[in-house]
Amino acid sequence: MIISKTPLRISFMGGGSDFESFYRSHNGAVLTTAIDKYVYVIVKERFDHKIVLNYTDREIVDSVKDIKHELIREAMLMTGVAQGIEITTLSDIPAQGTGLGSSSSITVGLLHALYAYQSELVTKERLANEACEIEIEHLNKPIGRQDQYIASYGNLCLIRFNHKIEVTPIYCQNNAKQRLEDSLLLFYTGITRSADSVLVDQESHIEDNVNVLKEMAGLALLGKTSLEKGETSEIGYLIEQNWGLKKLLSDKISNPEIDKMYKLAKDAGAIGGKITGAGAGGFMLLFVENSNKDSVRKALKDYRELPFRFDNDGTKIIFDGRK
Repeated sequence: MIISKTPLRISFMGGGSDFESFYRSHNGAVLTTAIDKYVYVIVKERFDHKIVLNYTDREIVDSVKDIKHELIREAMLMTGVAQGIEITTLSDIPAQGTGLGSSSSITVGLLHALYAYQSELVTKERLANEACEIEIEHLNKPIGRQDQYIASYGNLCLIRFNHKIEVTPIYCQNNAKQRLEDSLLLFYTGITRSADSVLVDQESHIEDNVNVLKEMAGLALLGKTSLEKGETSEIGYLIEQNWGLKKLLSDKISNPEIDKMYKLAKDAGAIGGKITGAGAGGFMLLFVENSNKDSVRKALKDYRELPFRFDNDGTKIIFDGRK
């Protein structure tokens, strides 16, 4: 038996500049972090030749091509595992529609577990690259490439996108990383949505929004500099700017419920915030100084808070019963 553990993520600034249709001509950059909420993939050998899958549904098939769960199917095709296997996926939070990058975390975790099942060591870069290949090239998902990389690498990072993808962990002064963690609150909007329609609309307008995306990528670079200098409070204002720019990318990103929730948080003392994924629902990330946390929590009492910390490790194998 093999068990992989792969983190979800929150993105601060620059989301959208990780679309290849943007960064193949411009410089993309995203400031993002993995968090301590995880997707687990359990891979177990079977005595027979069946393929058994356990997720929100259950599948029992004879051939990989008959698998309905497209991420599992493509991960098995990628890794060459063909039969006699049982795969179970579990998640700390609902696996879809939350804006925390769960699909990419599942893909990375599947690849990692399936390679480990075959006693093959693979790099974090390879896992991220192959997850991108599955989601973007094989399945034609309208997504960027930040989620796969932060799920694989973990940590608080600046990810640059151009002719190559560079993952740079951020080394903060004066306990800035802990102070940043302590200043963040995450609340569920109560809206679960498919990101595809939002992302398709966003991607279709990339040429119209080149300058907006450049500015958002620039905010990610400023955020990195601020953290390296230990200027944590600046991050709240940069997140605020990023949210204003993000809403210009598509009229589907926000809605009256999100706007109402955001106003409640701001009126209660939040410095800045944003929806963590494509938009239209999922989780709202807020930057709040300690002195205002109680008032923000009171203002958002009708929304469920998700406490979290940063994850430093990225995807890893936490159990290997074959050794």
